[in-house]
Amino acid sequence: MSSKKDIADIANKIRNIPDFPKKGINFKDITPVLSDIKIFKKAIKQMATPYMNSDIHIVVGIESRGFIFGAPIAEYLNCSFVPVRKPGKLPWNTEIVFYELEYGKDSLEIHKDAIEKGQNILIVDDLLATGGTAEATCKLVSKLKGNIVGFTVLIELEFLKGREKLKSYNVHSLVKY
Repeated sequence: MSSKKDIADIANKIRNIPDFPKKGINFKDITPVLSDIKIFKKAIKQMATPYMNSDIHIVVGIESRGFIFGAPIAEYLNCSFVPVRKPGKLPWNTEIVFYELEYGKDSLEIHKDAIEKGQNILIVDDLLATGGTAEATCKLVSKLKGNIVGFTVLIELEFLKGREKLKSYNVHSLVKY
């Protein structure tokens, strides 16, 4: 299913930027992955392949870098793409969910008619850290009665334990730190 060589090639393209956006943070820069079409295609394939036989109806991409991976994964899986956005960015009637951040609250929205009851959903993002945004997206999809088949990300920061908030779901990550 996954090629260790492909995943190593992808991992080698992820650049570590110390102290960005603030001191003490080691930012994982995915732009080198995006700028190398061969590596980008490998990432899309590796993120999508575990779900090839899961009858996915919709890929839900989380703003904003989840869009970068979500749309091509939807094309790869021959299904639709739906964005989950920050408030005020979607032009139609929306469903909203609020979630806790380290310092305060945030929220995400999805169009109310984006998912039909029982449709199989794959949620996509570039990174799984604390799991707050991922968990909020799962709540949005559940509000619309979608069936979450899985969650796929390029990078997982395991030490932040985001996977624990998603223990009810099949979580697939390529590169783990």
